[in-house]
Amino acid sequence: MQALRIASTGMHAQQTNVDVLSNNIANLNTIAFKQNVSAFNDLMYQSRVGVGAITSANGTIAPTGAQIGLGVEIGSVYRIMEQGTVTETSNSFDFAIQGRGFLRVQNPNGNTEYTRDGAFQLDASGQLVSREGFPVDPSITIPADATDVTVTESGIVSATVAGTVTQLGTLTVSMFPNEAGLKNVGNNRYIETDASGSPTDANPGEDGAGTILQGHLEDSNVDPIESITQLITAQRAYELNSRIISTADEMLNALNQIR
Repeated sequence: MQALRIASTGMHAQQTNVDVLSNNIANLNTIAFKQNVSAFNDLMYQSRVGVGAITSANGTIAPTGAQIGLGVEIGSVYRIMEQGTVTETSNSFDFAIQGRGFLRVQNPNGNTEYTRDGAFQLDASGQLVSREGFPVDPSITIPADATDVTVTESGIVSATVAGTVTQLGTLTVSMFPNEAGLKNVGNNRYIETDASGSPTDANPGEDGAGTILQGHLEDSNVDPIESITQLITAQRAYELNSRIISTADEMLNALNQIR
């Protein structure tokens, strides 16, 4: 009887699914978080009668055969890169991307990381940095005596110093052929992989790149109602697989009593 093993694969798969859904719900308020989705694969099949097998001396064949599945597994956990809702914050150093693309930051090792979390701040030298202190790429430094900082939709950063508006630089946006192929390294940041493809850098609003919204942040794209519904469905599936194990155990117990 394979039912015990089949049901156990179902329980393992649903346990992982619940972990993924729980992570989505936990990140409801994480800036620019992208929800993850579990994809299931059926396992190998045991052929009792092969499809197209000869079933008689006259050469008739089995049109469907008899194949018994051996369970399920998690095939992949992929991200939905759909845009989250944009919320106004009125903070001059909060930036949201409206559309495709990522902002770039440099980690302490000098490597480029990508993010849609535009909650930036200034370090001691006035350089625009992430909350971890990673400088924005390209580097932008705000003068200490600046009285106003503005960023246009096309990413041009300007500051008013002594009554004069001075252009400080331009934020650029990086786009990938397969955004879901980026590797998540935590803290709302991603790194390039072979699956993501190489980035294409563009000015905001050009060549398909999104525009910059100053004083706004992108919310998580997780739908709480949908996530709770999926969590309940996963829980029910886990319980059904558990019930299969109980039923198979009762059948084996009845067989032992007969013997």
